[in-house]
Amino acid sequence: MILVVGDSLSAGYGVRVDATWVALLQKRLMDQDYGYKVVNASVSGETTGGARTRLPRALQLHKPDIVVLELGANDGLRGLPLKQVRANFEDMLRQVQSAGARAVLIAMQIPVNYGPAYTQQLHGLYADLAKEFSVPVVSGFIERVALDEKLMQADGLHPNEQAQPLLLDVVWPTLARMLKK
Repeated sequence: MILVVGDSLSAGYGVRVDATWVALLQKRLMDQDYGYKVVNASVSGETTGGARTRLPRALQLHKPDIVVLELGANDGLRGLPLKQVRANFEDMLRQVQSAGARAVLIAMQIPVNYGPAYTQQLHGLYADLAKEFSVPVVSGFIERVALDEKLMQADGLHPNEQAQPLLLDVVWPTLARMLKK
């Protein structure tokens, strides 16, 4: 079982539930004869702190093999202290590993208008965590679609339905290496 814990990008804000990248992941797994079920525990507006609080119950309830953590953008957009964001991620990664699951981090980028130092430090946090916890990290998740207004909703923050397969294509190579048939 694969548990996706994320924010609006994984919850599919403004997109039909069956068209989200997470729903497309389930379809791809079925089409390629992988026996994994995907549970989407993503919440629009979620921060690492909120996910950290919800994660123990999700791990207990679903007993996942793999946990995809797509978080951090809302922390960054709110300018939350990076020390706090890091502590939240560290705790979640420990929880995942203690539950016997493997984690995947999806690195988030925020606009540079939050200041280059903060933006770079937030993005660098993922590589640091990946090294510290020996987990794979997916880079470039949103970047491929964010600069193409035809792939974004009117708010300029959320990918539209046409972008969802592209989001999955960014995650798939890393995730596929972790799967067993």
